[in-house]
Amino acid sequence: MKLTTYTDGGARGNPGPAAAGIVIKDANGKIIASFGKYLGHQTNNFAEYTALILALQKAEELGAAEVDCVLDSELVVKQMRREYKVKEPTLQKLFLQVYNLSTRFKKVTYRHTLRAGNKEADAEVNEALDAHQ
Repeated sequence: MKLTTYTDGGARGNPGPAAAGIVIKDANGKIIASFGKYLGHQTNNFAEYTALILALQKAEELGAAEVDCVLDSELVVKQMRREYKVKEPTLQKLFLQVYNLSTRFKKVTYRHTLRAGNKEADAEVNEALDAHQ
């Protein structure tokens, strides 16, 4: 089964109150899971990576063999594609978590979208942040 994950991370203040938003769709574009998670005081990049980790964990739980990961963080996409190096130590640890999770699937791809193409995941971020303020 192939799933598409839409993830977003946000921090109000960067660093500041942060959250991850995840929306997972099946091959027909139907939402089969969506949720947000408050992450405490973190950076935006930490939140972006954490959203991707949570999405891959959920995709595995749902039985996916292939995952198409759609993010509006160009940095994370380019780092996961190994176009950019991951220099920041905290992000290096998160990169490894994503990499290790990705080995559990037959295929994982990373695609960048503009913010407008990621509204549902962005809404999950804001809902999680608003619930904690």
